[in-house]
Amino acid sequence: MDRPMISRLNFVLHAHLPYVRHPEHPVFLEENWFFEGLLETYLPLAILFDRLTEERVPWALTMTLSPTLVSMMTDPLLNERFGRRLDLLCELAEKECDRNWNTEWAEVAYFYRDRFRKLRTYWIEVIAGDLCRRFRLHMESGRLEAITCAATHGFLPLLSVVPDTVETQVKIGVRTFERVFGRSPKGIWVPECAYYDGLDAILARHGISFFFMESHGLLYADPSPPAGVYAPLKTPAGLMAFARDPDSSKLIWSQEEGYPGDWNYRDFYRDIGYDLPYEYVRPYLHTDGPRGMTGFKYHKITGPTDDKVRYEPGRAMEKAGFHAKDFIRRKEDQARELGRDTDWVPVVTCPFDAELFGHWWFEGVEFLGGLFREAARSRFVSFATPPMIFEGTHWMAEGVPEPSSWGVNGYYEVWLNGSNDWIWPLIHDAGREMVRIAGHETGGDAIRKEILDQMGRELLLAQSSDWPFLMKTGTATDYAVRRIKDHLYHFRILREMLFKGPIRPEILATIRDRSPLFPDLDYRDFRS
Repeated sequence: MDRPMISRLNFVLHAHLPYVRHPEHPVFLEENWFFEGLLETYLPLAILFDRLTEERVPWALTMTLSPTLVSMMTDPLLNERFGRRLDLLCELAEKECDRNWNTEWAEVAYFYRDRFRKLRTYWIEVIAGDLCRRFRLHMESGRLEAITCAATHGFLPLLSVVPDTVETQVKIGVRTFERVFGRSPKGIWVPECAYYDGLDAILARHGISFFFMESHGLLYADPSPPAGVYAPLKTPAGLMAFARDPDSSKLIWSQEEGYPGDWNYRDFYRDIGYDLPYEYVRPYLHTDGPRGMTGFKYHKITGPTDDKVRYEPGRAMEKAGFHAKDFIRRKEDQARELGRDTDWVPVVTCPFDAELFGHWWFEGVEFLGGLFREAARSRFVSFATPPMIFEGTHWMAEGVPEPSSWGVNGYYEVWLNGSNDWIWPLIHDAGREMVRIAGHETGGDAIRKEILDQMGRELLLAQSSDWPFLMKTGTATDYAVRRIKDHLYHFRILREMLFKGPIRPEILATIRDRSPLFPDLDYRDFRS
């Protein structure tokens, strides 16, 4: 008789990008964040899901599709610009094959040519530029459990100074998911896994049944759950909270011990956009002048040295398969240990940023495919989404989760520190003003309502946790500061227009056309 399955792998990918859309410029550097995400993570993931389904591999995955990300995925302007970007990269790939045809670099050049051709064919002929529809197809199969996020990935513990703005972040996140995917989300990715007391009650009011936390959010719960992080915790509002397995995180996240640091994998930072003559690469840089990434990277990580060795795609993909086998073997060992002398099925939750796979770790999507294939042969572990887990036998404790986040040191300091603390009084003041206005305004004529609705959009965009995060890390700091200031400035301009006049439809149109996301937002969503 076969031995029973003794562990469920709850693998979660958090797919999110801040809303970046600049129609006022023909080319804008930060829009490339989205294009790189499509090229290196989101399209390859969809292709992987297709392939696993065709091969009848029993895969199961939970994946956030954040409201700002799906707003960009469904934006005609950004899709058109991405198509042009893809055409340029295919053109560059042909030039690179010609340049390298008789050198040791030819294999890598041909690899990129085939890769970009495949992506272009998939984008145009297979999904017709509609990636959300493709994800919805896999959601309908039951293998992809897509979940939502707060509207603009707002850092909810710090927004809770004005509680109604937290409610609106959740409300718009759920509504956007329903509009795009035609169904209500069962789960939510709480931005930055940042939990505070009482958040579960807000989530419950909007139909959410589960969410994810950092490890100590459950380990320090009151009372401490007997199963630790290896079972969901039922919160006071009746939601199920899952927490990260530290062992799995170390295998994949750790810069020193994790798989992505293997010297055979592609080096992220070495790109022909910096290596080759500027005049040659300039037409293919998605910037307004300075050098930048093209996506053509010819070197292995090699080690802590600037003298990098030539990348070998075949060898790197083989290593991804080897690491997938190693991960499942380790999870089997963990399952035997966790399952010893228990009559319940342990749940091992593995949450990661989706862009780790494909973008930061180029071979990561191949690794994911290997995980599902290896698990299909295992008698000790299987992949499952939270709804699948709830249908089976699992331990469930009850308690109050610990306020926490998955940021450095585990709490809130990444988003509230000397680099970004100045933003919060401004955001809170605007939030209070929006709630007050929403509670008293009747909307009046159509243009007044349009102004009020756009004020809501500008406030939500200013609340994104991405901006204080970028300030803390020192990455794109000027852009992050500009975005917060611009959205709060637009908020004030619209407020003054509304209450002091004159109403200028052309100014409203300019502001709205830059940020036309959340078409079903109503200013009354901010009412207490």
